[in-house]
Amino acid sequence: MNTLDSQQWQVLRYSAEQKERWDRFVHRSRNGTFLLLRDYMDYHTDRFTDCSLLIYCNRKPVALLPGNISGGCYYSHQGLTYGGMLLSPSITLQKVESAFLTALEYLRTEHGITSLVYRAIPHIYHRYPSEEDLFVLTRLGATLAARSISSTVLPGNCLPFRTLRSRQQKRAEKYNLRITEDEDFAAFWHILEDNLRECHDAMPVHSLDEITRLHRNFPRRISLFRVCEGAGTLGGCVIYETDEVAHVQYIAASPRGKKYGALDLLFHHLIHVRYARKQYFDFGISTEQGGRVLNEGLLFQKEGFGARAIMYDVYELKL
Repeated sequence: MNTLDSQQWQVLRYSAEQKERWDRFVHRSRNGTFLLLRDYMDYHTDRFTDCSLLIYCNRKPVALLPGNISGGCYYSHQGLTYGGMLLSPSITLQKVESAFLTALEYLRTEHGITSLVYRAIPHIYHRYPSEEDLFVLTRLGATLAARSISSTVLPGNCLPFRTLRSRQQKRAEKYNLRITEDEDFAAFWHILEDNLRECHDAMPVHSLDEITRLHRNFPRRISLFRVCEGAGTLGGCVIYETDEVAHVQYIAASPRGKKYGALDLLFHHLIHVRYARKQYFDFGISTEQGGRVLNEGLLFQKEGFGARAIMYDVYELKL
């Protein structure tokens, strides 16, 4: 333990009985989002061996570490876009270091963990500056294992759309397409699945049943927007909304929707109207294989809406 900190530290492994305590801490933390609440994290408990940690100093919770175990590795968290250490408003750098050391010692001695893979929470999701974890990881010898580029807009100070994007937006307006915010995930999901299958030979991370259930759990945080022509769906997106960020979780358009500029119309509305007061509008990553492969076409589209780069980083630490 950090010799500069003589406080009494304790680590408890999360169990269902602590759900209310866990969620309460997430809500008051500096950097927690609804993805770290148990009603979101636990939708895929059948896929991961959860080993989330509550970290106490002098019997008061000061940090949480959402994570799972696979083999001899501790992941924070394999089932989430990010899952770094959640910090109380009052915790300072020295205590963050002690919290890390206490958690790592627990994982070594109680679970035989030999390495940590840490998905840091990007700074745009912080309610208050919370990057002490990055300093501590570097000080402990962690290395940057993956870096994915995401494209982000400042709605209150957005760069202008490129000519192509503006032209497509005006085309959509001529066709009298309409934007709807509703719960018809099924109408959008088959377009999304077709796009992912054709372009990436992949499927959405969430099934239709899963995203519908998550929307029911978080109706104000998970929203579906569709671009419609009459009764038909031409495209749309799913938005994950946190206090600071409107994040595009899924996006897709049909061939007709692409031709008519459905997504250009949609993103103009989302950035300049629906989420105009958000600090950030995040389009998500345009990379694969931990950042080693860049989807240049996808990045070009996002940059056309005025988005510029932020990083989603993953660190690895040998214990």
